[in-house]
Amino acid sequence: MPRIAKELSALEVKRLRHTTTNRNATFAVGGVSGLMLQITRNGGRTWLLRVTVGDKRREIGLGGFPDVSLAQARERAREAKDQIRRGIDPVEERKAAQAALVSARRRGLTFSEATDKCLAAKLDAFKNFKHRQQWQNTLQTYAMPELGQLLVDEITVQDVLRVLEPIWQSKTETASRLRGRIETVLSWATVSGHRIGDNPARWKGNLKELLPAASKIAQQKNHPAVKIEDAPRWFQALRQRDGMGARALEFAALTATRSQEVRGAAWEEFDLEAGLWVIPAARMKMEREHRVPLTRDAVTLLASLPRMQDNPLTFPAPRGGEMSDMTLSAAMKRLHVADVSAGRAGFVDRVNNRPAVPHGLRSTFRDWVAERTHFPGDMAEVALAHKIGNAVEASYRRGDMVEKRRAMMAAWADYLTSHQSFRAAVTDRSAE
Repeated sequence: MPRIAKELSALEVKRLRHTTTNRNATFAVGGVSGLMLQITRNGGRTWLLRVTVGDKRREIGLGGFPDVSLAQARERAREAKDQIRRGIDPVEERKAAQAALVSARRRGLTFSEATDKCLAAKLDAFKNFKHRQQWQNTLQTYAMPELGQLLVDEITVQDVLRVLEPIWQSKTETASRLRGRIETVLSWATVSGHRIGDNPARWKGNLKELLPAASKIAQQKNHPAVKIEDAPRWFQALRQRDGMGARALEFAALTATRSQEVRGAAWEEFDLEAGLWVIPAARMKMEREHRVPLTRDAVTLLASLPRMQDNPLTFPAPRGGEMSDMTLSAAMKRLHVADVSAGRAGFVDRVNNRPAVPHGLRSTFRDWVAERTHFPGDMAEVALAHKIGNAVEASYRRGDMVEKRRAMMAAWADYLTSHQSFRAAVTDRSAE
């Protein structure tokens, strides 16, 4: 009868040491016939199962020690022997499984690869290179670290949440756009046959149940705005300031546009004779072209600006690139600090008493329209480039009331520049 090895304990296995000089040492550990612990000259330890498969002697590796414990090695050895009794070669089966896994990985598509292919397929949908770059930059910055190397058919809701949750509260607008872009890439992957099932980035009936609505977060984080009654005094103080940042802030106030729209404005977008600024869709939050009627004050401001050679920007940074958002914020902050230093209340929000910020000027304009004029509210919404109330209304309203909005923006400029003359101006224009 074959000799039965003594069944060693876990402690005894741990104490085994290399005893030869030129080759690996092997020790039978018992419990399962043929189960050995191999120890190399450098102290490396692996489990081996010496067994006959058909007419061949095999040494089947069962993993390294201590990652695979003695108990686990014995269990694996028993499973391998059971396969052999059923006519299965464990080594060949393992090779086939590994080959199938490698083949599946090769057939699969990572999220990074899917993003490139999706963008290539949708190239015509992007109006310009900058819009395409915005897509890529957003996904690259926030999604790729978590999703980039995952196969698209393996991405789950939990994976998408790991991307969105860290920025959902602090960068809600960016996170909301990012979610939509992830959904688009995964939708493309589904239609292209690289994944099946529900889209884990879908909002309705999915992420909506796990994340607060972006609109509710935005309501909780309203941008501090200059009070309506303080707006003329604020504007007068602003006009006394020098610098391109102050001029950009002045132009933003006169046009009720966003900081990013002003900072990225190019001279080719303006028709000063017609008094019109056409912002391309690629630079707009709603991704739709926006026409802004320019008042006399706005045209005068633009005409006074220097034009830098080989620089298309209207409000460039000192070194020639695009002005940063912090430049406008700093100009706004200096106005508040100077007003407080002069013994006045500063320029703070009516509700939360926080110092006003550039984006809050749009709220000041909207409040002025609602509380101090008879101009229609939907006209103000168009001026702010907000989304029309519902899809049906938006489908019927193709125009942007640009000529009617001229009167409203002129009245707003009158209010900012001369509080006393405002009443007559707004009365005349609102009746047109």
